[in-house]
Amino acid sequence: MRYTLTHLKELEAEAIFVMREVYAQFENPAILFSGGKDSIVLVHLAKKAFWPAKIPFPLVHIDTGHNFPETMEFRDNLVKDLGVKLIVGSVQQSIDDGKVREESGKNASRNALQTTTLLDTIESNNFDACMGGARRDEEKARAKERFFSHRDDFGQWDPKNQRPELWNLFNGRKNMGEHFRVFPISNWTEMDVWQYILHENIAIPSLYIAHEREVIWRNNSWLPVSEHIELGPNDKPEMKQIRFRTLGDITITGGVESDADDLAKIVEEVAAARQTERGNRADDKRGETAMEDRKKQGYF
Repeated sequence: MRYTLTHLKELEAEAIFVMREVYAQFENPAILFSGGKDSIVLVHLAKKAFWPAKIPFPLVHIDTGHNFPETMEFRDNLVKDLGVKLIVGSVQQSIDDGKVREESGKNASRNALQTTTLLDTIESNNFDACMGGARRDEEKARAKERFFSHRDDFGQWDPKNQRPELWNLFNGRKNMGEHFRVFPISNWTEMDVWQYILHENIAIPSLYIAHEREVIWRNNSWLPVSEHIELGPNDKPEMKQIRFRTLGDITITGGVESDADDLAKIVEEVAAARQTERGNRADDKRGETAMEDRKKQGYF
């Protein structure tokens, strides 16, 4: 009898291989956890990679203070269920310490401020590798990343100076103070992620499921109303049935009108979608090179 792998099983095997390489090559790795679907899949893969042992990496969450409450609740329940260590870096603490200055105005965001908090958290915990759920299909700057993405001793990324990765050979050599960002699901697409979540029946935050929410129309998307949103004279809150394709701060994450109230319907909706996954993220609309500029400074 012939044994063939589905494309999801091939992607799963590749990601697990990368994770095991991280465990073999680095002394103190961690998983960057945002509470979004990609980092949730990453944790699920880590659970499979090292079963029946517990996940041998701590989860690192950079808390901006402007997260969706549903995301925070999901994070805490997941950490409790898995029995893993959670390390939280606080953007509010960085603001209080005078390391960063908070933006003001109706389009203010704490998104860019995460970089300083992340780099401080990596340095204070001596992490030499941080795994993230970024995928090459999400955004053009992320398409330039290798699986093992080198960062210098300032935590910065040079897109013109990356190491070849031929025949699945990953070079984790570094100098004192440097570290790596590792992206095990780089070759996955948004559709792959949702098909995998459906196949594995992975729990996700309710934000991804269509639900009624008070929103305003801003930056060509439905932005959720919250205490962190400064309403303008032309902003008219209304109730809409929406869901979110990607999760970030509540101040920058736009929703889409949807009736996809289960995983199967989400897969169907993604298959028919013509807008990019991050098309409703206000932080990506600040410039043509917004993501690459943030990554060069040390962003996820």
